[in-house]
Amino acid sequence: MPTQSLPKHSLSSLLSLAWPIIVSRSTQVVMGLADALFVAHLGENALASVTAGAMNSAAVFIFPMGVSFIVASFSSQLAGRGESAAARRYGWYGLAVAGLAQVLALLAIPWLPAVFGGLHYAPALVEGLCAYLSIRLLSTGVAVGIEALGNYYSGLGRTAMVMRANLAAMAMNILFLWFLVDGHAGFPALGIRGAAWANLLATGLAFGGFFAAFLWQGRGLGRLGLKFGEFARMLRFGLPSGLNWSFEFFAFIAFVNVVVGSLGTSALAALMAVIQINSVAFMPAFGLGSAGAILVGQSIGAGHQGQVPSLVRMTFLTSAAWMLMVAALYVSMPARLLAPFVPGQAADNAFVAAGVAMLFLSAFWQVFDAAGITLGEALRAAGDTVFPMWARGILAWGVFLPGSWIQVRYFGGSVRAAVAWLLLYLGLLSLALFLRFQGGAWRRIELMEAKLPV
Repeated sequence: MPTQSLPKHSLSSLLSLAWPIIVSRSTQVVMGLADALFVAHLGENALASVTAGAMNSAAVFIFPMGVSFIVASFSSQLAGRGESAAARRYGWYGLAVAGLAQVLALLAIPWLPAVFGGLHYAPALVEGLCAYLSIRLLSTGVAVGIEALGNYYSGLGRTAMVMRANLAAMAMNILFLWFLVDGHAGFPALGIRGAAWANLLATGLAFGGFFAAFLWQGRGLGRLGLKFGEFARMLRFGLPSGLNWSFEFFAFIAFVNVVVGSLGTSALAALMAVIQINSVAFMPAFGLGSAGAILVGQSIGAGHQGQVPSLVRMTFLTSAAWMLMVAALYVSMPARLLAPFVPGQAADNAFVAAGVAMLFLSAFWQVFDAAGITLGEALRAAGDTVFPMWARGILAWGVFLPGSWIQVRYFGGSVRAAVAWLLLYLGLLSLALFLRFQGGAWRRIELMEAKLPV
């Protein structure tokens, strides 16, 4: 039986939740673009070091961030049950995950030269990557902390909170980049290291403000009421969520480092630029998917599971419409989209040729991406985190990565052939998640413990 009355959700309710998330995710895109653009004039090696370094730092962030995504599932379902005060504890559990992540990141820093020295990178690129990552990984805890608090507030429907934190981080990052990359206002010109320091300082200060607001709204540290059983239950659902994202992300990192990296620095730099451009499409779509998941979680928490299919359908159609518009731009003006990343270089160089080929292929996976994001987020909101974990793991490591590696290594495949395997992977993943959702197993999952009768 329904436990609480909820209005029928409309497109306006989806968009009112989504636009702060879209702005928030877009600030992360801007930060990545800013890092790339501020170092692009230093040469291909600097661009590849910073963009590939950012991608590899995300490999450290992705597991604890994926675990923290489950905070939104608990928070939204508790909000749907009318227990918003209880949801606050899950914000603290997410911060505990962030603290553990920082400890592990510190342990990883000394291993950076050995990891990248064993790949097919030029020595200068290895040096640049290690210089960037040794600084950037110091921000692991605060980056995951922002995500944890953002998921807590988003589950309550207060998506503007994380937007403000990320807007602050973006503004400070751009300012610190101007100070530290080339050296302005009396600061030293630190180049690649300056980009890493800018991100660390901006993220740390933004987290400090966000955490202060979280403390103030909870009136300090008194009577937190934390329960180890709840933390363990969060990890029970959160660890598969973290592995879900990690399986896919690490496969993609291996694709970047091993498959595309073996094709040369120009191909690698082009892929990094295309990833930054693709983020413009991905982050708004992910914001819409996250907003849809909030409504799904609140509906399930209130006992209105019947609303979920229509919510998922509405979220997908909205996200797909956006993705199709982006795909049209990729097909119609790829060289123009790549132009900011190649100042002073010839328009027909290898970098641009590889980037144009990648953008053309990426246009065809946009709708698959919209479906995968929408369905994956809806399943996560319902607590169905194990099946998506296995689906991503099997398809990423059993199909996408070995297929692209064999194509390049043994059949002389080009960048275009390698990226075609990514298109296949996204198509198969969206199909698997669709079949899982249609099967209805998510209806039988009990994310929350049964509510005791009053």
